[in-house]
Amino acid sequence: MQRAWIGLGSNLEDPEAQVARALEALDRLPLTRRIAASKLYASRPVGPQDQPDFINAVACVETRLSPLALLDQLQALEQRHRRIRSRRWGPRTLDLDLLLFDDSTLCLPRLTVPHPEMARRAFVLVPLLAVEPRMRLPDGRRLADLEAAHADAATLRVLPSGFNGR
Repeated sequence: MQRAWIGLGSNLEDPEAQVARALEALDRLPLTRRIAASKLYASRPVGPQDQPDFINAVACVETRLSPLALLDQLQALEQRHRRIRSRRWGPRTLDLDLLLFDDSTLCLPRLTVPHPEMARRAFVLVPLLAVEPRMRLPDGRRLADLEAAHADAATLRVLPSGFNGR
């Protein structure tokens, strides 16, 4: 089994419910089981500001799938949530990003791991560190050091929902 970290986000069609359903769906992926998840966070959108705030979370899964097979499963899950890619960084019903895959570093035409933007996104770092406070990137950098450099980390709001991860 290998461990993978997945970023989840939504800002359309009841985003809190979209992310909660996606977290549950991770348990049903083939050869995969969810072992941890953050609470839900609200954040301002990256890119165009003419859209609603996002609901974000991070989940950890153990999987026997390869990175590309897991990516295929995540993209199929996005499609089941009616994801439409109309513009870069635009609104979406569900966005699933493969952030980390064990200690692997991959640069493939369809997939880069670690996710190339994760170190610059408080809405990824804050929930990830809430679940795994000592996490490091494959190159040895501590995520806590990266998160400390983000002024926007303080703008994230933990949602008062009943969802508490697992």
